[in-house]
Amino acid sequence: MMMQAVVQQAPGGVETMEIGEWPRPALAPGKLLVRVMAAGVNRADLMQRAGLYPPPPGASPLLGLEVAGWVEEAADGSAFQPGDAVFGLVEGGGYAEYVQLDEALAIAKPDALSWIEAATLPEAWMTAWFNLVEKAGLQAGETALIHAGASGVGAAAIQLAALLGAQAIASAGSEEKLAFCRELGASRVFNYRDTPNFGELIKGWGGADMVLDPVGGGYLAQNLQALNPDGRLVNIGLLGGLKAELDFGRLLMKRISLIGSTLRPQPLTVKARLAAALRDTILPAILDGRLRAVVDSSYPWGQVQDAHQYMAESRNLGKVALTMFPTQAGEA
Repeated sequence: MMMQAVVQQAPGGVETMEIGEWPRPALAPGKLLVRVMAAGVNRADLMQRAGLYPPPPGASPLLGLEVAGWVEEAADGSAFQPGDAVFGLVEGGGYAEYVQLDEALAIAKPDALSWIEAATLPEAWMTAWFNLVEKAGLQAGETALIHAGASGVGAAAIQLAALLGAQAIASAGSEEKLAFCRELGASRVFNYRDTPNFGELIKGWGGADMVLDPVGGGYLAQNLQALNPDGRLVNIGLLGGLKAELDFGRLLMKRISLIGSTLRPQPLTVKARLAAALRDTILPAILDGRLRAVVDSSYPWGQVQDAHQYMAESRNLGKVALTMFPTQAGEA
């Protein structure tokens, strides 16, 4: 049985993506078959599209790591039934009419959340929780430096830091994005384009106890300078390059922990734990107004090229989504 999906004949630019036919996934043990209503767009999708981030073994080669939709099929004994509205993190294949979703990662969608809002929660919030809470152990009273604060993960991390009782310092590349970070709760912000020596600036503000960095490369030395003794640097991306010179003296004298972190290759047990945190802690805080589901824009999935180009140009404040139902480009 076939379905519609965003397909590529070969890796490359946005022009390589088009709507085409793809085999519809079958129901598998421990999984739900979900009819997709909306899918989140992530930097990882852009990297995979370009051939720089291959899916893990056994995962769908189609793009798309988070979805919201209707349960189409569920195994006997499942906690979910056909017709249930769910959202969750998938290994791949979200840019399609149907996708397999591990039942352990499926979360019931509240009526108060739109399909778009629900589809854009898992990747950003599970990444933020994984790195701030589990990897860095951020505590109340500490300070977190969040780079790319206006991104989907950055917007989640700024808010999560506040929920944990910590302060957030955020970097961004425009006044509009800096204002956005302040609105989300960042206590201090700076424009990285105008601040080549941000490490010195952060130290003048009292330093940071942890750094969440999707840039890598040339940010390493400045991050180490910004960190307080016993600080934790969590690197989650390589937007600024693969290599940098490491000052071991500063690393040792400050007792800094240098942590590399990716979510997609994590085992199901880890992802299930993060999904539980999203369901039990983050989602209630969103529903009662303590946190915000920050959606910048959505695109009909026929305009997937436009959505990827928009994100590639770093124009988004928060999350971008694709919709599999009628909507207008740019609408949240």
